[in-house]
Amino acid sequence: MEQAFESNPLIDRLPKHLKQFIKPQDYEDYTPINQAVWRYVMRKNVDYLSKVAHNSYLDGLKKTGLEVDNIPNMYGMNRILKEIGWAAVAVDGFIPPNAFMEFQAYNVLVIASDIRQLEHIEYTPAPDIIHEGAGHAPIIANPEYAEYLRRFGEIGCKAISSSRDYEMYEAIRLLSILKEAEGTPQADIDAAAAQVDFLQNNMGELSEMARIRNLHWWTVEYGLIGSVDNPKIYGAGLLSSIGESAWCMTDAVKKIPYDISAADQSFDITKPQPQLYVTPDFAYLSQVLEEYASTMALRTGGLSSLKKLIQSNALGTIELSTGLQISGVFTNVIEEEGKPVYVQTTGKTALSYREKELVGHGTQYHAEGFGSPIGKLKGINLAIEDMSPRDLRAYDIYEAEKVTLEFEGNITVSGEIITGSRNLQGEIIIISFKNCTVTHNDTVLFQPEWGIYDMAVGKKVISAFSGPADVNSFDMISHVPSSKTIKAKKSPEREELEGLYLAVRQLRLGQIAQVTLKEAFASVTAHHPNDWLLSVEIAELAHDKDPDLLQKTLNHLESVKLRRPEIAHLISGGLELIFKGELV
Repeated sequence: MEQAFESNPLIDRLPKHLKQFIKPQDYEDYTPINQAVWRYVMRKNVDYLSKVAHNSYLDGLKKTGLEVDNIPNMYGMNRILKEIGWAAVAVDGFIPPNAFMEFQAYNVLVIASDIRQLEHIEYTPAPDIIHEGAGHAPIIANPEYAEYLRRFGEIGCKAISSSRDYEMYEAIRLLSILKEAEGTPQADIDAAAAQVDFLQNNMGELSEMARIRNLHWWTVEYGLIGSVDNPKIYGAGLLSSIGESAWCMTDAVKKIPYDISAADQSFDITKPQPQLYVTPDFAYLSQVLEEYASTMALRTGGLSSLKKLIQSNALGTIELSTGLQISGVFTNVIEEEGKPVYVQTTGKTALSYREKELVGHGTQYHAEGFGSPIGKLKGINLAIEDMSPRDLRAYDIYEAEKVTLEFEGNITVSGEIITGSRNLQGEIIIISFKNCTVTHNDTVLFQPEWGIYDMAVGKKVISAFSGPADVNSFDMISHVPSSKTIKAKKSPEREELEGLYLAVRQLRLGQIAQVTLKEAFASVTAHHPNDWLLSVEIAELAHDKDPDLLQKTLNHLESVKLRRPEIAHLISGGLELIFKGELV
């Protein structure tokens, strides 16, 4: 299928493992009801948010080319976003958090291209084009906020997850799909909600990814800006929800000054938020982000960072003090006095330097895993990486020499040196042996018959992060979500209603329609008495043009309010936009 967006250099440079999540935006799939939902939400938002949103919002609507009357086309969005250094791609609902953030690091906005159903016009737990397009896109036109979003993605995609994080992602994705889908049995929704609730209460110690997702939620999604007493909205979740954007400004929602403690405040995606955080300005967001990043394994390294990778049971990378990067699934670390002395991966492993795989050290060569001592030689203050050629010769660390290297932590490497590899600074980063035996006390870690032993050189682990050092080292085009977005059901009744919405839309645009406004009203009241949005649109067109039809429409809407009190405020909200203070 042909892509429904214009090519953009930022999209072209995305790695393959991110491109697997992109899907075409099939604009023709948007129905007249979908367009009416977009228009209602946008008209309400522009009217209300002009008073309570950060001034970047309305400016951004103009800069990003978003229209009130039409669902945005990715083709047009990409042309305009290109001018502010960003791009947009369509995806199917929630994607894994690491991937979502990595898109941001590439200045690419991820947009779930489906749109909420009319029954969920105020709020949906599923990401949709109203949330992404009308919520996220306008604010990134602010350069300072855009840089925060990019930097957040850059740091966030390196955060180490736990196995529970992935379970939570799948559970939330499924729940959001079931709640948004038409006619889902309540028992299915209840079961999915129970699973989310169980996981939310049994996450154990929060992982790096869980904590940085909390920061993302309380800023990018549900952030307020200004003072606690007089905040403005900038979070996309609030900007795209006509219900919560009003609710959040009441005293019922506690306002808290934003700081790093928000990383430990978890959230429930299925309910309105009981508290929100207020940042004084966008610059402060970046300050807190850097404060949090300084606590991550990405920057701290050491034994604790290795343990995080082992607990994640997922592809990750450690970087040694020489700059050598080891990428794989880490399964074991031998420690001594709070320091790692030997590290082990299982399965495909790659060695890199400065995010580029070293020639001859890819996953085909290290297909069975990789293990190496870390640290200094016993009784020698000078680390191997710091040794001069003369020092290396003195300790027999030299080509064709048989040598026994005793490391701190009782790791012994004994074999014949074949060769060594150096980094750009001239430091040795790998030493290769043949006829090599590696032991830890009495435990054999490597035997001669296993072949060549490649020993990483590094006195300490300076960094650890999620994912590979070189994205080309591993085949990561593998993610298949366990759930798919469910499309709205078609029926003769729905088709007829869509036709009426189309006719009213055509009449508003001055186009030829198959029915008149009066005929559309007669049909909707006779065959679709519980529908309310089309009658609001008819009232808009009848205003100042057909007083008799207007009054009939208003009478009908009053009867709908009585039958469906749960949507009475939505009807009133739509009429307020039409009459602008007139008595209704």
